[in-house]
Amino acid sequence: MPTSSLERSVFFVSDGTGITAETMGHSVLTQFDQFQFREVRIPFVDELGKAQAAVQRINDASVRDGLRPIVFTTLVNPEMNRVLHQSQGLVLDLFASFVAPLEQELRVKSTQTIGGFHNMSDADAYTNRMEAINFTLAHDDGQSSKGLKEADVILLGVSRSGKTPTTLYLAMQFGLKAANYPLIPEDFERDTLPEALPPFREKLFGLTILPERLAEIRHERRPNSKYASLANCRYEVEAAEKMMKRESVRWLSSTTKSIEEIAATIIEEIKIDRRSY
Repeated sequence: MPTSSLERSVFFVSDGTGITAETMGHSVLTQFDQFQFREVRIPFVDELGKAQAAVQRINDASVRDGLRPIVFTTLVNPEMNRVLHQSQGLVLDLFASFVAPLEQELRVKSTQTIGGFHNMSDADAYTNRMEAINFTLAHDDGQSSKGLKEADVILLGVSRSGKTPTTLYLAMQFGLKAANYPLIPEDFERDTLPEALPPFREKLFGLTILPERLAEIRHERRPNSKYASLANCRYEVEAAEKMMKRESVRWLSSTTKSIEEIAATIIEEIKIDRRSY
């Protein structure tokens, strides 16, 4: 049975992990929020047989849905690209718009290297990223105050305000050493920052969240608890914001922002040098 015209299959086809195709594709698809997209990532298409298999999956979806699938691709090999363009999907080549003009401007041909974006030839950058991830995991949720002077940024906020996913994103995407500290009832009773943080005030950045949203998130973890009650969430959020204002800690609300938006704001506000891409 054909699917609704507001439901479409979307394929992200890449010779690498597919992250680039998916990220760029998502940026475009957000402009069409009236549609519901069923997403399929097809990574590591690095030989003709895999390209042909991808075409078969796209064609099967076309027959099943009764609609042409949308295909975002970052394949760099011309022959495999030609195979993909023979599918029954709308093929959007995300590299084609940039490579040809750059070849003309730089007066050289592109290398057409498969998986070049994820090439680990820069060993130092890779090592820095791994060190940043290890640092961030060791300094998650206030586990350790040792070595905070090495941190690029220290996030603070109430429990479940988005600190952990943001610090991990900063570490994995940009190679930044990011720690995070929860603001807990004891901090509000003392009305002071956690004792390990004042020496690193210039590295502090706060996250807050609407109490109603916080209560929803906490109810998923501890349903019907004081921790998740709306009254308690309102108290903690109000106390945290009051403390951050008094201590001149820069902060933003994570309620309606993506991890990418939060990370970009933090980097801009604290003037962090991004090391990895």
